[in-house]
Amino acid sequence: MTNPRETAWRVFATELNSAAYEIKAEEEKKPSYVVSRLGAYINRVLLAGVLTEKENVGSDDEPMWRGRVLDSTAGTFFINVGKFQPEASAAMSTLEVPCRVAIVGKVRTYNADDGKVWISVRPERIVQIDENTQNEWLLDTAKSTWKRLIDMKKAINQADRSPEGLMAAGLGEISAKGVSIAIEQYGMPESALYLKTIQSALRILLPEKNVDLGIPGDLADAPEEIDLEPEASEGDSEDKENIVLQLLKELDTEGKGAARDELEDAAAEKGISPMELEEITGALLDKGQIYEPNLRYLRLI
Repeated sequence: MTNPRETAWRVFATELNSAAYEIKAEEEKKPSYVVSRLGAYINRVLLAGVLTEKENVGSDDEPMWRGRVLDSTAGTFFINVGKFQPEASAAMSTLEVPCRVAIVGKVRTYNADDGKVWISVRPERIVQIDENTQNEWLLDTAKSTWKRLIDMKKAINQADRSPEGLMAAGLGEISAKGVSIAIEQYGMPESALYLKTIQSALRILLPEKNVDLGIPGDLADAPEEIDLEPEASEGDSEDKENIVLQLLKELDTEGKGAARDELEDAAAEKGISPMELEEITGALLDKGQIYEPNLRYLRLI
């Protein structure tokens, strides 16, 4: 049985690539984290975009793939896939660029001689997606980025910016930890940079609206929330989890679990996209209701 997974953060490439502070694991097999300038406390990410380049810098027998993924807001994710990511490596070998993909993977850093920190993603899984699924990621990521901006706004107005002080001000535990570290390491973020990214995403999603956020120098006049569409209710989330659990039971015909590709097809028939399915199965893994007997299967506990 695998350990519970870290949250797969939704971040635009602009935010991820501007991160420069890493918290290294002190013990073997413990997670390391990258803290973004908006306080995202990142071990894993869920990203989506267009795979524009791929290159095998290894060999035919032992491929090592490098690639670039554009996130639709002019940001670029850099990915590296090696022998320890066999499912992702197999996917890279068959994908033809350009194509739309969703990727779940762990963040890695590289410190250059000039002091620059380079960020890349080591994919655990890569799936080809359609435009609607990519737009779903854009919307989710715009919302989560906006929330981090609002959390940062609350934090900079607090006298006590410790995690405990920020939790007392209403931030969640992980947000409070990340925002506290971000303020300590980076100071105040350049909010206009991230607002422009959100604006770019919204203009893609709502081309007829000509979205203009005004890009203020700070967030003093920013609204407290951005209401693009109704959030899924807790009941809806539970219903979809129950649907996935039932599908896992039905697809496990040989007692070794349900194949991920078969689960994706079955979930799509129920109106659950590949990206939504990843989130649901991640939640079920965290709750200890399912596990991964291997990379290609999921099984009920």
